[in-house]
Amino acid sequence: MRLRDHALSIAFAAAFVVTLAGQSVAGLLAYNEEQTAHGAPGTDWFGFVTSSDFVVDVAENWQSEYLQFFLFILATVWLVQRGSPESKKPGDEGLGSDEEQRVGAHARANSPAWARADGWRRWCYSNSLILTMGAVFVASWGIQALAGTTVYNADQALHGQPPVSVGEYLVSADFWNRTLQNWQSELLAVGSMVAFSIFLRQRGSAESKPVGAPHHVSAVESE
Repeated sequence: MRLRDHALSIAFAAAFVVTLAGQSVAGLLAYNEEQTAHGAPGTDWFGFVTSSDFVVDVAENWQSEYLQFFLFILATVWLVQRGSPESKKPGDEGLGSDEEQRVGAHARANSPAWARADGWRRWCYSNSLILTMGAVFVASWGIQALAGTTVYNADQALHGQPPVSVGEYLVSADFWNRTLQNWQSELLAVGSMVAFSIFLRQRGSAESKPVGAPHHVSAVESE
């Protein structure tokens, strides 16, 4: 395997690890400062990264990111944006024919095995990307709910208030404040990318049309 062939995923994986580690250190310092302010004992790094305080912050970011891609992948099946390289060209909405998708009898020799299969296996593989994104979103959101309940109840205890159940936390203002502030930023980012890419260019990027392509055509139409 040539590393150069996988440089994009490797670079982002490395950046993810670095930023997650940085978050854990900065979060630990902030957590211990807050504990000191309340006259409570601090913790060490391992204690912090295994705590609900750290987990809830990580999970709420992950769930919003995977929701963003889940919605975007689903939306681009049926919706188009003329001129954006993030969209199919108008008229190509929908799932496409078996011939276009190279499945079943139209699969090629180098097509994945499940693209040649029938029934549930082809359906699963045909929707495997959105199924995976959706599963990670649901799992992350569930973890956020559980960890968030623990953090919320710890804060309740500090103020002499009674604890709440997971169900009660799911309908609380704290949960939805955490959730919606992440969702709105992700949706803004995706919408902006779709719109900006109609008129703006980045030479050499797979996310941009060729610099000289007309504004009104997609990347597919400009080839």
